[in-house]
Amino acid sequence: MKNISILILALLIFSCESKVENTKTDFPTPFEVSNKKETATYDEVIDFYLKLSKEFSTINIQTIGTTDSGKPLHVVTYSHKGDFDFKKLSESNTMMLINNGIHPGESDGIDATMLLFRDLASNEIETPKETIIATIPIYNVGGALNRNSTTRANQNGPLEYGFRGNAKNYDLNRDFIKADTKNAETFAEIFHLINPDVFIDNHVSNGADYQYTLTHLFTQHNKLGGDLGEYIHGSLMPQLHDSLSKSNWDITPYVNVFNSPPEKGFKQFMDHPRYSTGYTTLFNTVGMMVETHMLKPYDMRVEGTYELMQKMIAIAEKDGSKIKSLREAAFLKNNAKEYYPIAWQVDTTKVSKYIFKGYKADTITSEVTGLKRLKYNREIPVETEVAYQDYFRASDSIKIPKAYVIGRQWENIIEKLDLNKIAYTTLQKDSTISVEGYKINEYETYSSPYEGHYPHYNTTVTTSYETKEFHAGDIIVPTNQPGFRYILETLEPSAIDSFFNWNFFDIILQQKEGFSPYVFEDTALKMLENDTILKANFEDKKMLDSDFNENWYKQLDWLFKQSDLYEKAHLQYPVYRINK
Repeated sequence: MKNISILILALLIFSCESKVENTKTDFPTPFEVSNKKETATYDEVIDFYLKLSKEFSTINIQTIGTTDSGKPLHVVTYSHKGDFDFKKLSESNTMMLINNGIHPGESDGIDATMLLFRDLASNEIETPKETIIATIPIYNVGGALNRNSTTRANQNGPLEYGFRGNAKNYDLNRDFIKADTKNAETFAEIFHLINPDVFIDNHVSNGADYQYTLTHLFTQHNKLGGDLGEYIHGSLMPQLHDSLSKSNWDITPYVNVFNSPPEKGFKQFMDHPRYSTGYTTLFNTVGMMVETHMLKPYDMRVEGTYELMQKMIAIAEKDGSKIKSLREAAFLKNNAKEYYPIAWQVDTTKVSKYIFKGYKADTITSEVTGLKRLKYNREIPVETEVAYQDYFRASDSIKIPKAYVIGRQWENIIEKLDLNKIAYTTLQKDSTISVEGYKINEYETYSSPYEGHYPHYNTTVTTSYETKEFHAGDIIVPTNQPGFRYILETLEPSAIDSFFNWNFFDIILQQKEGFSPYVFEDTALKMLENDTILKANFEDKKMLDSDFNENWYKQLDWLFKQSDLYEKAHLQYPVYRINK
């Protein structure tokens, strides 16, 4: 009997060990099967996670929402205890969200995350006990289905990959604020469902040649601000560097140059809210992009991405409670501020210096153009101290209002607020409210299309105060709420990624009523005869502006716009501020 028990125990041990040993055999990825030369197709990715979830209770896969391709987005989650109630989990666990395939040609993260989840499920690597890891396996489904082997002109593998544009040809990493795509709408739903403390977006890029396989792009710490920003810059980033170095992986900040040797120095990329980490920052999530170097072999890039995610999980496991408390404190501090920065520039008084591992860069004569070109010599590695400009300062700020008022007719704006869980109240009856209004003063517009828009920039406004009647159904959006940053970045027209700058209010830029010169001449004369201040201003303008002085229509138009005949809606920004 004793011998039988020992035999059964041995068989059980052998069975468990075999299960672990056979995990890679039972759940091989296309990356591994192809000798690390190929990336999984969309169908292969989803099939892999479905099989994984059936085998392991710690893995869950679900569909959420839809995309422009017509297919849903999937969310795969690793939970040590097999609990997948996000609302419940976020109360006591560190939540991490990994996004893959926003640009499906940059497929490193797709394959690396498949390996990561399999190895977590089978306990082949150290598993987190306090960190829940969720991933969107492929965010740009339409782009992933549009496979080719040519569009990544400089990339060293895989053999085939997806296309950068989605099913409607949008670059999804420019769509987080404007949300023109169903992908972006579903991402917002997923993001607010999970409420991640840490966010990782896996990419591949190349602006220069250098020795590193891995680069990182953390959200700009001054923009995030406060203790949370300092944690990223002073703690998280150094921890990641050190832990990777111990595993013989070097990493550098994202090399933000184009056709210029990085040894000359470079500045940190500013992740505005249109980008993934810029968007997640609006909700005080610690965000980073992984940018592997596209000239490095594909197997190195996938393995480096895998290693980096492992290190980030370990940091999240160790610092999770600190990150959560810093996020909560940031929400409270934001709502206590008087001013909010809406524009940033490099702080030239501060700079970080470090030893950069590059290659000798030569300027030679091009055999194609006959002109000068840049060429890196990989036979001559160099290590140079570089100046990295990673400090920014606010170049423009606005005073934070108590609330905004938005007319019920702007459904497209209200829908985006709903999508991002922004709280507001609805007026139940017509009401008179003291508000601050903006008149669009100046703006410039891009002459070429950009992601389905002709965005504005350098927008300035003039302010006025009035008691204005609003109607039942209009909404009041308080700023004292978790979505504080999102509200200000989208509703303040001068903010770089505001709804105004993304053309959602362009209808106010067109004047609807005008004048006939031969009729208005008599009206204009009476205006000047009856208003001495107006007449003096008119004469001064003619004296100071020669073009105005020589253009009869500009003069009449200027006078028309000083009169009560000029429509109030022209250039009047239709979102109002409540300051008290």
